[in-house]
Parts: sequence; C-alpha cells; structure tokens
Amino acid sequence: MAEKKKGERLARKPYEQELLRLQLELVRLQEWVRAEGARVVVVFEGRDAAGKGGAIKRVTEYLNPRIARIAALPAPTERERGQWYFQRYVEHLPGAGELVLFDRSWYNRAGVERVMGFCTDEEYWQFLHQTPNFERMLIDAGILLRKYWFSVSDTEQQRRFRDRLADPMRRWKLSPMDVESITRWEDYSRAKDQMFGHTDTAESPWYVVESDDKRRARINMIAHLLSTLPYRAVEPPAVTLPRRPASRGYRRPPRDLQKYVPDHAAGLDG
Repeated sequence: MAEKKKGERLARKPYEQELLRLQLELVRLQEWVRAEGARVVVVFEGRDAAGKGGAIKRVTEYLNPRIARIAALPAPTERERGQWYFQRYVEHLPGAGELVLFDRSWYNRAGVERVMGFCTDEEYWQFLHQTPNFERMLIDAGILLRKYWFSVSDTEQQRRFRDRLADPMRRWKLSPMDVESITRWEDYSRAKDQMFGHTDTAESPWYVVESDDKRRARINMIAHLLSTLPYRAVEPPAVTLPRRPASRGYRRPPRDLQKYVPDHAAGLDG
C-alpha cells in the first residue's frame, strides 16, 4: 500500500469504513463502561472551527445517550460566577457506568476568558495552579480522564469560517467570538502555550489532534482514545423476544377520530 503523504486528505471510502469499525469498538467500550461501572471523561478543546463538534458527533453517533453524555455548558450565570470555578463542571462529571464528553470544559478560563478579558489575572493564575490538583483528584477518585486539543492552521480556520458564512445551514455556527478570534490568533496561541506549560502533566497529559483534515482527525482521535482505555468485550444482557399473543378482541378506533400528520413525502415520489 502506498504511504500517505503528509497533508494529503483521507479519501471518503477508507474513512467511512474505518469510522464504522471504530464506532463498533466504541459500542463495545460503552458496554464495558456500563458493566464495570467505569467513569470516563473526555475533554475536547481547541480553536474555533477546529472540528471538535464533528468529532464528538462521530463518537456518540451509535452510543446510548443515557450512558454517553455530552456536556456543553453555556456562559455561567451570575450565581455560578460567584461559585468556586470548577463547581459547575463537577456537577456534570460521570457517575458509575457513564462516559461524559466535554465540548469545551473548565479550560475556557485558560482560553477565551483569558484572551477576551472575561477573568482577572488573579483568577487566571489561580486556575493554572489549581487545575493539575483538580485533575489529580479526579484521577485518584478513579475517573479515566483524557484531554484532546484539536489543532487547526490559520488558513484552514479561515476557509471554514468562509464556508460557514456562505452556508445558511451552518451560518449560526459563526459567532461574534469566532470572528474576534481571527484578529486574536497570536493571543490564543500564547494562551494555549501557557496552558500546556501548566496542565500538560504526566498524570493528565494533553493529546494534540492535527485537524486540518477533519476525516483524518476523527479517525486518529477515536483510535487513540480506544487504545488508552482498558476496555474489553462484554456480552450484552441476553434478550429474547416473546411470542406476540393472540388478539383478545381489541378494535382500533376509526382513523377519522384522530389527527394525522399530512403525507408530505407523497409529493416526493418519482
């Protein structure tokens, strides 16, 4: 097989085949998490339009939402601003038999809050010093924590922003904060480097996902996640479908007594 050149886009067919295989493994991981009562946290961070949301969708596509939850927190309320910073994130941590994917996380403080001036210098430096201890507490409590940083180039980010602007189905994804990030590229770069310097620890390392090619990024991230977790195949509970019992005289009410959705699809036929 010819070796892929660096930067070459992954073709759709091998991408879809491998993605489906990995998603089957994610279902097996889910069954292990449920059976073992494991607690898994996966943090997704990175620049705007780096592909975090698309990766999360592919991870959760076939998973049970009662087991695999997405935590995408809005801006903090006035009350939450007066809490210990990590408090509102703690509320979303997994219980036994759960996997939680943070679509952005407590690292907001080291990124957008730092760059946009939404926190004080004191709050920022306190965060950098407290975070390794906070994550060590999670790990010591038995939580399996994985942190992924999706890295996108400035030219690719700009292209994705232009695509969003031109697409009415995705226009909503281009926020004022995204637009602001264009002129603050180097500020975000410095903030990311500072964050890594304090929080890329031996106990809780950052894993960088090169994401200029979204397909390649999704495959690489999922494959890596699976390789770092000690899951094994678990037989799901046996289910036997019962025989449908014979009718006991039930008669359905006349159809004209109920309101039906119009057959919009009928106008699409051939």
